[in-house]
Amino acid sequence: MNVDLFDFDLPEDRIALRPASPRDAARLLVVRPDTPEPFADMGIRDLPALLQPGDALVLNDTRVIPSRLRGRRYRGEDSARVEIMLHKRESEDRWLAFARPAKKLAPGETVVFDSEGASNACELGRLQAEVVARGEGGEVELRFSLTGAWLDEAIARLGELPLPPYIAGKRPADSADASDYQTAYARHEGAVAAPTAGLHFTPELFAALDARGVSRHFVTLHVGAGTFLPVKAEDTKEHRMHAEWGTVSAETAAALNAVRARGGRIVAAGTTSLRLLESATGEDGVVGPFSGDTAIFITPGYRFRAVDVLMTNFHLPRSTLFMLVSAFCGLDVMKRAYAHAIAEQYRFYSYGDGSLLFRASRPQA
Repeated sequence: MNVDLFDFDLPEDRIALRPASPRDAARLLVVRPDTPEPFADMGIRDLPALLQPGDALVLNDTRVIPSRLRGRRYRGEDSARVEIMLHKRESEDRWLAFARPAKKLAPGETVVFDSEGASNACELGRLQAEVVARGEGGEVELRFSLTGAWLDEAIARLGELPLPPYIAGKRPADSADASDYQTAYARHEGAVAAPTAGLHFTPELFAALDARGVSRHFVTLHVGAGTFLPVKAEDTKEHRMHAEWGTVSAETAAALNAVRARGGRIVAAGTTSLRLLESATGEDGVVGPFSGDTAIFITPGYRFRAVDVLMTNFHLPRSTLFMLVSAFCGLDVMKRAYAHAIAEQYRFYSYGDGSLLFRASRPQA
């Protein structure tokens, strides 16, 4: 499909720079494609009433790490400042990352990271890496001088919280973001971007969902920085997704299959949960245990196997995530839904309002 089909105009003032407070005070646009009046303006706190007893809510419990590193590249006597955004761990001492400026890095070169980005810091405040390989689009593979938990500790000490570029370009990260850009149930460290639909959940909202009879299940997908990358291809079939690591336990898979067998629906909190569940589900609709990489790219015409309802924030034009929600509800429906959201002053992107999407009965080709 032509990527231009997924474009739309968004006023700059619709981009949220801070989340709603409290988290569950955000608005919620409900989209039911198969009804005469497909849009309803509600709030996040209405979620329990919008779901049914016996439904299963699936959340991504990944935890964001401070994955933006600033340092200096050394080439003989020459050096230059570089910024690195980690996006996928390959082993105990290797990460794939996006570098800026990428042209300043070549295989075999050394990068030294420290709190000042300078070379004269004490050894305890430094981290060193070798450039193992350089790929397309500014991607590099780095082998660090530390490994395992020692490397994790160094990244936590030297790294910065990776706010999305549409927020970071307007203000610096601060102490409030350390909690705001983390779900209340974040558990497994490894993401470099938050599963932002999950930012709306509070203990009070979970209690209301429990009282409604909606079960709660967790999966883990370590969201990569590739989620921020624009689609540069003219046709969707030419776009390459960056792989992300995820896992669905055997216990969670069995529980979700049991929900389906009883007539309940699977409700994904966020596109990351949806993508992982679809990767773990076979053609027969049975969810299986899963552990590994997924680079699933969902566009209109995709036949959903696992997820019946999707809770998600509002996404960028021409993005893979807007393509995904267009596959879920239909491109025409989602274009009209976003036009409605803009006209009604909904707040967009990571810190913005949410939407609750019910899957169209007849997916668009």
